[in-house]
Amino acid sequence: MTDKTPLLVIAAGGTGGHMFPAQALAEEMLVRGWRVKLSTDARGARYAGGFPGAVTIEERSSATPSRGGPFTKLAVPFRVFGGIVAATVRMLIERPRAVVGFGGYPTIPALSAAWMLGVPRMIHEQNGVLGRVNRVFAKRVDTIACGTWPTELPGGVEGVHVGNPVRAAIRERAGAGYIPPGEYPMSILMIGGSQGARALSDNVPAAIAGLPEALKRHLSVSHQARPEDLDRVAGFYESHGIRADVQPFFDDVPKRLAEAQLLISRAGASTLADATVIGRPAILVPYPYATADHQSANARGVSEAGGAILIPESRLSPEVLAEQILAVMDNPDGAMQMARASLSVGKPGAAQTLADMVEALGQKTS
Repeated sequence: MTDKTPLLVIAAGGTGGHMFPAQALAEEMLVRGWRVKLSTDARGARYAGGFPGAVTIEERSSATPSRGGPFTKLAVPFRVFGGIVAATVRMLIERPRAVVGFGGYPTIPALSAAWMLGVPRMIHEQNGVLGRVNRVFAKRVDTIACGTWPTELPGGVEGVHVGNPVRAAIRERAGAGYIPPGEYPMSILMIGGSQGARALSDNVPAAIAGLPEALKRHLSVSHQARPEDLDRVAGFYESHGIRADVQPFFDDVPKRLAEAQLLISRAGASTLADATVIGRPAILVPYPYATADHQSANARGVSEAGGAILIPESRLSPEVLAEQILAVMDNPDGAMQMARASLSVGKPGAAQTLADMVEALGQKTS
């Protein structure tokens, strides 16, 4: 590649929900011959291991106002300002063709610099409700791409429904054949976001332990748990004779999801995108403290289509969960219908659609 090769700057916060769709776009833009730079902070860089090696990863000074003590919070404006200045200088030198923000506080420097310099820019919102940073920039970008539809947008702002881009490892398994539950080895995948979920770790093991023995003997469980919960959760499964792989993070989710008969999860946008592109039945427990309850908004479409069972955390208990697990795992025909319904709302071409929008945006500076 030469210096004339168009450059895309992707800005994303430090969670899987932001980083996975950003990674998917990066993969697609590299295939199309663009250079790609990821702008994030130190926390985001820890989640960037899945990005292709050709992507330049650049850490920018940023901060989250809700984290840290009073002195840390007082320093937030200065750290953000420093990040904006550095991003502005870098853009003046590199002249990116376009900038795409995926949400999170680490996107502020890149989007602010692009706005001040007039660089074509857009945001992608994964959830059914705009995140705080995306809401700030909603009227300061050229385009808003929406992963969940409908998405609540400010008055006078229009969005384009593209879906949530999924990584190449997910696209390779798009529509993978579903093996319905039966009297043979089966698996349940339990994931709770980038850091696991305490509520799920408190209820899922007991729910599975309460299933009929005839079903449990065929089951194995992949359970994502917080580091502080690992020993407790693994010990519970072992003491109840349940085969389980308990880890704080699975780096092979595409494989495990494709092999699973059932997904139990929070309702993060990226998780739902993965599940619907592959087409897997799910039991969803939205995180109740998400901004504007956006996880419930995320889950609504796949639930109404019949691809998922929705359980509010206020109703979550081992007994309720066991009942719903049994409703799927003891009903092969119903599980197959759920898999098809899940697949029907998936958007495996979201990364390509978003890349088309980026290229059209980039024409403004070509």
